[in-house]
Amino acid sequence: MPVLPPVGRLRWTDVPAPLRARLETALGSPVTDAVTPAGGFGHQLAAALTLADGRRFFVKAAPTDDPLTAANLHEGAVLASLPPGAPAPELVGIHQVADWTAVVIAHLDGPHPDLSSDSSDPGQIWALLDKLVSSPAPPPYTAAVASTPSGAAGLHGWAILLANPPRDLEPRVRHRLHELAELEAVWPGLAHGDLIVHGDLRADNMVRDHDRGVTFVDWAHATTGPACIDAVSLAPQLVLAGHPPQDIAHLLDEHPATATDLLASTAFLTALTGHWHRNARQPAPPGAPGLRAYQHRAAAAGLTLLGPRLNWNIG
Repeated sequence: MPVLPPVGRLRWTDVPAPLRARLETALGSPVTDAVTPAGGFGHQLAAALTLADGRRFFVKAAPTDDPLTAANLHEGAVLASLPPGAPAPELVGIHQVADWTAVVIAHLDGPHPDLSSDSSDPGQIWALLDKLVSSPAPPPYTAAVASTPSGAAGLHGWAILLANPPRDLEPRVRHRLHELAELEAVWPGLAHGDLIVHGDLRADNMVRDHDRGVTFVDWAHATTGPACIDAVSLAPQLVLAGHPPQDIAHLLDEHPATATDLLASTAFLTALTGHWHRNARQPAPPGAPGLRAYQHRAAAAGLTLLGPRLNWNIG
């Protein structure tokens, strides 16, 4: 495995020359520029390539034995199996050369969506979620994700914190660790379903394409499950973007994806928040210097939404 750059992702020049040559041949033009978008926490190459003829593609690449390669291949299979009209880019191709694997995806042209309360983007995202979970996942998609366990089903953290409560844990939360751990333990039994689940929905995993509008990217965690997973995952991101927590809490109470099964949505929000609280206190992994700070912020946002659902004040 190559030596990682001091901060952030691999670069185009870190990719072995044989794979770079294969990609240029397959795409039909030399690469003249490679830009890594802001956001994300992985160490792999994840770059927008500009070709000499002006076309652009997005490429993810890593050594074939890198754990991220399995995630990249999973994403490729998912993109190839999503139903027409799904808010996702198209798979262009997969190439394996010199013990490296690259997944090539259609390039989306535009910024990440604006999740603030002054933007229309959150409304479009909720509408896309409604469409995505309006009917069961088609058989090709179900087959593509069948061998990949649901990452959402295994999220947890409160039980571990209960065994050894951190000193910096907010006192009013510390006193309810038993309640949180018990509710978190309910979630795995409710995590199964037959709907499409993106599994990692946040602003830097979306692009507001100039032609297509908001589109979901980074489907490496895609699975099947209940309707609440992506909606609940999005809610703390809106709090981080400046929405009043009480407004988002009300939205969760009213939105079909979360209101139809109150226990599942509350149990998942509990598990997700516990996962963030536990992981935020771990050492930062190599190549992802901003991950723990993000998890601290997300954990705090999750608590502001969880309190009203559990009828206690987080502050």
